[in-house]
Amino acid sequence: MAKASKGAVLGRLQAAARLSRTALATRLLTHGFYAGQDQVMLALSLEDGQTPGGLAARLGVRPPTVTKTINRLQGQGFVEKRASDRDARQAHVHLTPAGREAIRSIEKALRKTEKQALRGLDKKELKQLAKLLARIEDNLGDSQDLPELGATEAAE
Repeated sequence: MAKASKGAVLGRLQAAARLSRTALATRLLTHGFYAGQDQVMLALSLEDGQTPGGLAARLGVRPPTVTKTINRLQGQGFVEKRASDRDARQAHVHLTPAGREAIRSIEKALRKTEKQALRGLDKKELKQLAKLLARIEDNLGDSQDLPELGATEAAE
């Protein structure tokens, strides 16, 4: 097997991720969803009534990002915020009936995008790809391998 040039694998991985996000975003837009909204909706479909901070932690994004997404979804009628029964200062986000219906559209868009992305791969290749991607995730998720930010890096 020929040796890949430096960065070729990471470049391909990034390109595939970018193209898959674009394909999914295009499908979601036909249902009135913008990039990132699908993740909030799916998280709420698994556990309705989460706090914005809880959603941000679950999705690995910053709270202001989730708040903006929630506000947009609320304006679209897919979610609603309600005060907590225990602490009126704390809001919880819930799917509306329209939001629960929209979950099917989101799941269908995900299935179609995955089917498009994986077209032509057999079961053995799919299993191998899943294993390799899991290893890459493990490698990149290992925070011990990340350099500490020095004073000059932090200032940039």
